[in-house]
Amino acid sequence: MTSPSFRRARSEENKRQRAATLVEAARSLALESGVASVTLTGLANRAGVHHSAVRRYFSSHKEVLLRLSTEGMAELAESVCTALEGSQERSPVEVGAILSGALGDAPLFCDLLGSHYVHFEHEVVIDQVREAQRVNQAAAMTIVEAIERSAPELDREAALDVVMSSFALAAMLWQFAHPPKGLEHDFGEEDCFPQDWDTDFASTLTRLLTATCIGAAKRA
Repeated sequence: MTSPSFRRARSEENKRQRAATLVEAARSLALESGVASVTLTGLANRAGVHHSAVRRYFSSHKEVLLRLSTEGMAELAESVCTALEGSQERSPVEVGAILSGALGDAPLFCDLLGSHYVHFEHEVVIDQVREAQRVNQAAAMTIVEAIERSAPELDREAALDVVMSSFALAAMLWQFAHPPKGLEHDFGEEDCFPQDWDTDFASTLTRLLTATCIGAAKRA
């Protein structure tokens, strides 16, 4: 049954509010149990509606997650650009630290990155996918341009590679460092892994992004 507080929206403003409520429900579920655990039924239950009500506002729960991913990209771009702004020139090491710090402060976005191109863009209405791509690309380019302005050792090609690498590394490392429930394990206890291999998400991301920035600067 539909919750009394979630009656069918009539006006455009009410529809926007209902959609926002569903997005926040998806956000809370993903933060609690991971993006992969979010389902249409779970989303509907968290929002207090029947699952058919979700489809009045979104084609599927994957579209809701795509919305969260797009919001996360915009927030990341704002965070990185704010950290890079000003007259101070940044070294490649500082750029790596800023990028890894911003990604480390956005765990939900890192989790969403791992599923974005694998699931979301294949199970959402094509017009919504194209709009998300347009918005995400624009946000990513603001990061590229901010790196160009603040880090003289990184030209445009280097900045593009650094930003692309940051997304790829964050997506892979997040999934590696946060296995599904029931599959958690300590790599340090496995013989096939070196005892000194650091698999912590934040420190590994910082280390690899710093190396990427330094390498991109030398090439530039």
